[in-house]
Amino acid sequence: MSLKKKPVNGMKDILPAEMRLRDYVTGVIKETYGSYGFCAIDTPCVEHIENLSSKQGGENEKLIFKILKRGEKLQLAEAKSVDELVDGGLRYDLTVPLVRFYANHMNELPTPFKALQIGPVWRADRPQRGRYRQFVQCDIDILGDATNLAEIELILATGQALEKIGFQDFNIRLSDRRILRAMAAYCGFSPDEHEKVFIHLDKWDKIGLTGVLAQMEKDGLTKAAMDKFAALIAEMGDEKAGAGSLGQLKGLAAKLGTLLDAAVLQNMVDIIESVAAISGGAYGIIFDPTLVRGMGYYTGTIFEVQVANLAGSLGGGGRYDKMVGDFSGQDVAGIGFSLGFERIILLLMEGGVKPPDKTLKKAYLMEKGLSADRVRETLKMATNERPGSAEVLVAWMNKNKKFQKECLAAEGYGEIVEIYANGGNTCT
Repeated sequence: MSLKKKPVNGMKDILPAEMRLRDYVTGVIKETYGSYGFCAIDTPCVEHIENLSSKQGGENEKLIFKILKRGEKLQLAEAKSVDELVDGGLRYDLTVPLVRFYANHMNELPTPFKALQIGPVWRADRPQRGRYRQFVQCDIDILGDATNLAEIELILATGQALEKIGFQDFNIRLSDRRILRAMAAYCGFSPDEHEKVFIHLDKWDKIGLTGVLAQMEKDGLTKAAMDKFAALIAEMGDEKAGAGSLGQLKGLAAKLGTLLDAAVLQNMVDIIESVAAISGGAYGIIFDPTLVRGMGYYTGTIFEVQVANLAGSLGGGGRYDKMVGDFSGQDVAGIGFSLGFERIILLLMEGGVKPPDKTLKKAYLMEKGLSADRVRETLKMATNERPGSAEVLVAWMNKNKKFQKECLAAEGYGEIVEIYANGGNTCT
């Protein structure tokens, strides 16, 4: 049997040039979020299967990489279903592990607790451009603050991080699950139909209004309610963008009347106006009545980052004020914003972006046959140069020296010194 050299489908190898870019972007994100007071944490990649299958992860619960029980606990012959064979799974996002972490350590943590977590997650999804089965997420969350200060800070921090990375033309779209529920009720959908409505509406950016209505009809939703829903969305503006101005938001609220708490409307207006004023209009901040977010744990404000030339979002998040209570029995306000790290890297690489090189990169190429004294002398020179923020490589000279130097130059080595056995040195 021959071993396979390609990675498993949906996974990827990362070459040095991309790894340098990833490290740089990670550094920018950590520095930016750290300046807002977010503290780095980490959680295991394996979670209890009960936590991952708690009906809060939406469609992602169908994509869990499940882990078999071990040893005597694995009773293959006696099992009547897959559920009896597994007790864990690879995390599909960072929010479920964070909330478990917080519930477990809440007596040791400050209030509010501002968490930063960057790490890989896994979903058995269909691989496509910018989407893998193993990918990195960058999350910031605030636990213990029920006011919209949390929303405003999360959006400002995320917007600033994207600006520092190099993104300029992007919008942050907002809505609220309470607004969506009021819209569904206004249109005449029964309460038990609401989640189905949201599932179909979440596909708006992929299939448009016509596709959403077709899916609703296929799912057997009330026809009169669907027609009223279509008319309501059409009144909000551009079908393709699905985005409404503050004026449209207030008009929608007036139409919904007592179905929507006035405090929910004011909360959304305050967030949009505050972010716009503080950011100075560096990016768009837009109300979008078609925004849903697929996770079942969202209870209030939801948001996504939209950039040109990318289907889907560059990040998103929202409020999950009931989730901590599922673990601890005590509700704690929670809200988070997650950046799609892989999509960020994809767009940067396609744009030819390279991280700024702040260090001197120098290479010593030694001709084979060099005496031990000359090798030690070269290694000592490299050792003495490194403390001055220099990156110094020492390697044997290949037969195809030209190609070797081209590769080093492509990696940013600005100075290459060739050491020869006859005592001569050449610097390029």
